[in-house]
Amino acid sequence: MRPRSIFATLGTLLLLSTPATGQDAKLVERGAYLMNSIVACGNCHVRRDKDWRPLPALGLSGGMLFDEEPFKAYARNITPDRETGIGKWTDAQLIRAIREGIRPDGTVIGPPMPIAFYRGMSDADAQALVAYLRAQPPVKNVVPKSEYRMQLPPAYGPPIKEKIVAPPRTDLIAYGAYLAGPLGHCIDCHTPWVQGIPDLKRVGSGGNALKGPWGVTVSRNLTPHESGLKGWSDAEIARAIREGKSRNGSALRPPMAFDWYKNINDEDMKALLAYLRSLKPLPLGGEPAAAKK
Repeated sequence: MRPRSIFATLGTLLLLSTPATGQDAKLVERGAYLMNSIVACGNCHVRRDKDWRPLPALGLSGGMLFDEEPFKAYARNITPDRETGIGKWTDAQLIRAIREGIRPDGTVIGPPMPIAFYRGMSDADAQALVAYLRAQPPVKNVVPKSEYRMQLPPAYGPPIKEKIVAPPRTDLIAYGAYLAGPLGHCIDCHTPWVQGIPDLKRVGSGGNALKGPWGVTVSRNLTPHESGLKGWSDAEIARAIREGKSRNGSALRPPMAFDWYKNINDEDMKALLAYLRSLKPLPLGGEPAAAKK
């Protein structure tokens, strides 16, 4: 429903827009990789037309609507525009917004931002994302205010004061969990929700109905169960993530960010696969919470 070539153009434009000076080159390079692969902020924050087709020249200027009970939320403009984006925010304020869900004015950012997962993002990766955002061209776009028919929490946890370091890449399962959690928040969609919160006793078993312009997509079971990835080869799983193709070649559905995930490098993919293989085998949706003892 959305041409792959358009997303390829978007990725190229975003990468080329990074300035050669004024930024720590390594941070921007890391931020560009994260943004255009596993973190995939553009999957929500890229501005789109009324038919949900992306508008690459307008970058991460937001406006995508998430209209589902109990909220009607719009993806914010995260370009450096000073009036309608994040141009007036300090680096510390941006990192706090990403990891703690608190804006500079003290208000709380609501769903679908996966703050509960972003809280585990390392200091270095948070700084890299901010460096990348700073390097993008400002785009003026006034986004409507989100409406929540639910009580937002006063905070998603205590202020983050301790240094956060990513697991070592040599620990494939731990680093894969970091990629699937704090960075890619794969677990957010692929774990059954209870009152809007992922049930971490049923991690990866899927079953959530995800509503959007694409219709309704039910998140897949990522555990090594018969109803999940048991029997899938590493190559088949990697193709599903990067290309959006199931084992039989059929197309998988949004909101999976295939056009960003295609840029996940082999080292990170190896870690993701190791983590998925380590999950407890559970049926689709896992064991119902009420049946647990």
